[in-house]
Amino acid sequence: MERICLDKTASKSVDDYLEYRRIVGEDDGGRLFSPEEYEEYKRAVFPQRLHNRLYVSFGVPGGIDCKLIGPETPCFCTHRYKQHQTDFEEVPSERPIALPCRVQGCRCLAFQYVHLNGSQPVRCRCKHSAYDHSETSEHLCGKCSSCSGFRSPYSCGCGQPSFAHQTLVETKAEREARGCPVGRDVPYAAMGGLTGFSSLADGYLRLDDSGAGAPHLSVLSSQQPRAFQEHVFEKASGPAAASGPAAASGHTEESSVTSVTRALSDLSTREEEDMAYLERRYQDRMKAEKMAVKQKASSSRGRPSTKPASLPSTKPASLPSTKPASLPSTKPTTSLCRGEEGEGKNCNVQFGWFGECKSNYKDN
Repeated sequence: MERICLDKTASKSVDDYLEYRRIVGEDDGGRLFSPEEYEEYKRAVFPQRLHNRLYVSFGVPGGIDCKLIGPETPCFCTHRYKQHQTDFEEVPSERPIALPCRVQGCRCLAFQYVHLNGSQPVRCRCKHSAYDHSETSEHLCGKCSSCSGFRSPYSCGCGQPSFAHQTLVETKAEREARGCPVGRDVPYAAMGGLTGFSSLADGYLRLDDSGAGAPHLSVLSSQQPRAFQEHVFEKASGPAAASGPAAASGHTEESSVTSVTRALSDLSTREEEDMAYLERRYQDRMKAEKMAVKQKASSSRGRPSTKPASLPSTKPASLPSTKPASLPSTKPTTSLCRGEEGEGKNCNVQFGWFGECKSNYKDN
């Protein structure tokens, strides 16, 4: 990996450029403003952004904000939110507020978010991607004629289908009336609904007022059975924690927060409880198997042998050998011939099959 080292001057230049890009966004058309143009631009847009900021969110009407739109959030037309019109000298009076795309050739008339499955947008019920549909308001499919508009059956983390969600553009006063956070006034471009780091999470994970929200203290300290208080925050902030030593001594709120933090650190998580339960089950099963082996061994030692007595051998008696008798050898030997013609002379005696003498006589 290449390592680049910058001095203080170069590092400050990089920070200034990042600040410039956050403020100007796409308004420079790809050409950097001169210092004079940059100052003039800031004098013109800062009042608009501080007073006429538009908060953009995506969710079910009347529910939580499942997605808070930021500068890099893609639209249905595949362009980013910062590439749409986000600054107004006067906020339009008609509702919903349309934020058209400023990219040349794009026919998108209003920013509209679409759910993502990983890094890709979800598919329509016609099995085609959002990229295959038109960016106009009808969102007709370009690959089939049976699709009447983009409508995805994808289920959001809030439990509602994708087609039940809407992109909401509202002012600061309208958002405060809904009880949602508005954050601080910032001069950056296309901030949308971002108000803090928690805005980057999905709605069902956020613990602020725009998402799932933190449980109220009255709920945490209610007199419901302990079995229903399964969450670690409920266990730490429930009646047992409220009646701890800090509450009995009448300490301040800071000390109570410290006691709650200590109680949270002492609690075991759901994963730890599950692992402990599975470990107990495993140990019980191992003990049961060992006991079964011991009982089987003890019962086999105390029981009389059930091995059957040996039966008489049924091996048949040996039969007489049927090997033929050996025939007289025809190997020539030297012996005293007793034949009629060779009596008293040494000869090479050869006996045939019938005992005849086949002699080659030799003198003594």
